[in-house]
Amino acid sequence: MTSFERLKAHAEQKLAQLEASGQRRSLTETAREAGGRAARAGRRVISFCDNDYLSLSHDPRVTQAAAEAALAHGAGSGGSRLITGNHPLNSALEARLAALKGTEGARVFGSGFLANLGTIPALVGKGDTIVMDELAHACMHGGAKLSGAEIRLFRHNDVADAARLMQGAPGQVLVLTETVFSMDGDVAPLAELGALAEAAGAWLMTDDAHGLGISAQENPAQIQMGTLSKAVGGYGGYVCGPAALMDLLTSRARSFVYTTGLPPPVLAAAITALDILKAEPERAAKARRHAALFCALMGLPAPESVIVPIIIGPEAEAMRVSAALLERGYLVTAIRPPTVPAGTARLRVTFAAGHEEADVRAFAGALRDIMEQACAAIS
Repeated sequence: MTSFERLKAHAEQKLAQLEASGQRRSLTETAREAGGRAARAGRRVISFCDNDYLSLSHDPRVTQAAAEAALAHGAGSGGSRLITGNHPLNSALEARLAALKGTEGARVFGSGFLANLGTIPALVGKGDTIVMDELAHACMHGGAKLSGAEIRLFRHNDVADAARLMQGAPGQVLVLTETVFSMDGDVAPLAELGALAEAAGAWLMTDDAHGLGISAQENPAQIQMGTLSKAVGGYGGYVCGPAALMDLLTSRARSFVYTTGLPPPVLAAAITALDILKAEPERAAKARRHAALFCALMGLPAPESVIVPIIIGPEAEAMRVSAALLERGYLVTAIRPPTVPAGTARLRVTFAAGHEEADVRAFAGALRDIMEQACAAIS
């Protein structure tokens, strides 16, 4: 058997194992449009599962800014930011992010994933301790592992458990949490975690990927990272904090140093989107109203964000409900382990400013019908 044949056999064996466990993933082409609409598998649908919460990715002002930047500055940055990829639009974007977050500085990364992978190891290392929420995003876990620091996981949103784990922790302590949790839509107790960290001489770092532009919660964290690919509607990541920390990341965050800078069109789009985000708070208010209406229609508790999980349980059933919704013209992909704990496969329903009230009411009605039919079949 040749090396190529062994590689092919190895991949096929792994795929068969994933197939048997129900964890094999596949790609489906999806063409997103304005107003929460999309085309998927030859069907026109309304999407209730993407992260474009303020519906800015198709805003004409944002797309025009990207087009003009492409014509003026080219499609790519040409290199890492320490070589030739530090286009002036980077500084303009970082200034807006710092002003929005109320920090001394900001640093833009290629993605939110890269921001966490680079920032956490630049802050702490062997001999230090990371105390993090057990449900923090995978990229926070990845950055923590890369740091070499001791990792202690506290029960989700349990400040008392975090305090317990901080006792006797060696070295510098870094506390990690999301602001709005991506799979459950609940918010972190930031004020309490901030007070705990301050009293212990620890640093608090938050991942605001799903809170930026949506959540009005005050954030006391010294280090605030997030993405430009959710409410901002584009792509990229950022870290905000003290100016000295931004300078440190420029030299020591490997995912910054060794990554090509964001293209000018992406930077220009993000700048325009942030300006709209700040000037038009009614966008976020509309998305939150949609989430509240949906929960009321479904008999669910009031939402804490624009993310509403519908816990199904078995993976196969979550896939079936998702497929039934697609047949009715609604796109809500099923979220399965290992993204969520075993036995908690779900529909992760998200609401955006581009949706209309009629969309939300019709979607809730379709989901109720499907769930009721499933219950009737079981009984």
